[in-house]
Amino acid sequence: MRKNIVAGNWKMNKLFDEGLELATQIKELLNNEPLPCEVIILPSFIHLPCMVDAMEGSVIKIGAQNCSDKAAGAYTGEVSAAMIKSTGASYVIVGHSERRQYYGETSAMLKNKVEMVLANNLTPIFCFGEMLREREENRHFSVVKAQIEESLFSLPAEDFARLVLAYEPVWAIGTGKTATAGQAQEMHAFVRAAIAAKYNATIADNTSILYGGSCNPSNARELFLQPDVDGGLIGGSALVANDFVSIIKAFL
Repeated sequence: MRKNIVAGNWKMNKLFDEGLELATQIKELLNNEPLPCEVIILPSFIHLPCMVDAMEGSVIKIGAQNCSDKAAGAYTGEVSAAMIKSTGASYVIVGHSERRQYYGETSAMLKNKVEMVLANNLTPIFCFGEMLREREENRHFSVVKAQIEESLFSLPAEDFARLVLAYEPVWAIGTGKTATAGQAQEMHAFVRAAIAAKYNATIADNTSILYGGSCNPSNARELFLQPDVDGGLIGGSALVANDFVSIIKAFL
């Protein structure tokens, strides 16, 4: 069965000590109790080694927000999947809309990144989603399908089965707007059907698909009640310990 997941993407926020303090607050609020979902914190690269150490023995997993599409070499400023693995982290976000929009990451580049992440026994959280214009032009399904096909559908079934997906309606990220629960469910069901058509129903049913567009404590429960929404990739609300824990407990 697929996992329910709540993952906190801190983006470019929190200085070193601030990040450690926030993660510790979340850990203490969760108090190592049995949880209804897997919990992942995705801080900046500078936090990874200390965060893995600080969360050892807790229910919280640690991941990175990005990685290079190259294995190693003269690529100044880049961080490889192997480097991330060496910190003890477990997950890597690939293809976040901000990486696509601001840094020009292409489907071919993201395909390479996914392969690098998998080769290092890390779990990719692969992001996809449409811009407002694309939804208004009724192209949201074709845009999303192309993003998934171009970066993921060349993977063998056993590798695809290791992925976590995250739907990001780009028009709902950091804008205060949120896709309705019905809109989220519609897209998640569409993606699950596309996976079943490419691979099989078992892989589709077992793939966790998260919602990643301004999920917060007030709307998390309604979103998570949808049959094809398996949790959230949380942005702003992940930076406040009580809010993040409230979203986690929306599964209860």
